[in-house]
Amino acid sequence: MIAVIQRVLSASVTIDGEEHSAIGKGLLVLLGVKKGDTSAEAKYLADKTADLRVFEDEAGKMNLSVSDTGGEIMVVSQFTLLADCSKGRRPAFTDAAPPAEAIPLYEEYISLLRDKGFNVQTGVFGADMLVALQNDGPVTVLLKKNND
Repeated sequence: MIAVIQRVLSASVTIDGEEHSAIGKGLLVLLGVKKGDTSAEAKYLADKTADLRVFEDEAGKMNLSVSDTGGEIMVVSQFTLLADCSKGRRPAFTDAAPPAEAIPLYEEYISLLRDKGFNVQTGVFGADMLVALQNDGPVTVLLKKNND
């Protein structure tokens, strides 16, 4: 699994011209599921997401997590994070898990975060979405838990 995590002041997902979901201050997570990923990867990334210290404390140091700040989380599925661009000019997505494998792990990741008490908003798996965000910092972190 791979997650691109951005610290945001706000984020929203629009589908077919209508706002589907939105959050205020917190984290926007773009999540890709790799073939062969398991619940272990989902748990690892959910724990890391909840405890990642990317928010500033009173001294201006990145010492606080979304757990510490009471922030919200938006999770959007993004299989393109598994793109292989090593050959040719068109990305290959052969490492991305098919929907039957990816959807349960995507949903498990979201459930794990909700179980920790977070307000988690989402996109719609496989939908054509317009994702808007106000990246704060900017702060963007790449988290990976590979099964290889």
